[in-house]
Amino acid sequence: MSLPRIKDVTDPATWGPAVDEAVHAVGRGELVVLPTDTVYGIGADAFDARAVQALLDAKGRGRQMPPPVLIPDVRTLDGLATDVPDAVRALAETFWPGGLTVILRAQPSLAWDLGETHGTVALRMPDHPAALALLRRTGPLAVSSANRTGRPAATTAAEAHEQLGDAVAVYLDGGTAPGGVASTIVDATGDALRVVRLGALDLATLATVAPVMAPPPPPAAAPGPTPGEGSGTPAS
Repeated sequence: MSLPRIKDVTDPATWGPAVDEAVHAVGRGELVVLPTDTVYGIGADAFDARAVQALLDAKGRGRQMPPPVLIPDVRTLDGLATDVPDAVRALAETFWPGGLTVILRAQPSLAWDLGETHGTVALRMPDHPAALALLRRTGPLAVSSANRTGRPAATTAAEAHEQLGDAVAVYLDGGTAPGGVASTIVDATGDALRVVRLGALDLATLATVAPVMAPPPPPAAAPGPTPGEGSGTPAS
């Protein structure tokens, strides 16, 4: 069955009308779904507070979990973040586009509302041609994984449509996303760079470019029931 909201962007020679439609949707404050180098994402104009809230509502997610922002170019860093360390610039030049997300202090003058960010912003440049083609037209997009909270992240446009339906104006179908490993997240808001989530890039790889501290060890598990006593429900 053909789904009219899903637009093919597998071929750069023919994806122009589909990308145009997604650009126009973003400009109207609507949501789009786009392929990335990890999973499909649901995106909104990062500077449109109502669109970002619509994104959170579509996912069933609260403001305490603000979305990261995808950007089309390393040079966008200084427009969105302040006090960018030289080490972060080196990491971005080396690993963008790709599986690296960097948390930085947001430019205080920016008129945006991504949720409860505490003055920070998480930035990434995805390694997907269709995503970059869109971002070069729209500018920074607030993007989260294209799924309802608690459900698996979508690796196809059809899976995203099944979960998000009419909440999204345009679905860009770039084929099956690789899925699997999420981006590595580096927090650059403190005195030293610290990994807060290991993913596509390991510590040794990051260390070839800049000194990065390891993530803190996970908290010790609370004592659980002995076998036969039952078990708790895992958090979703």
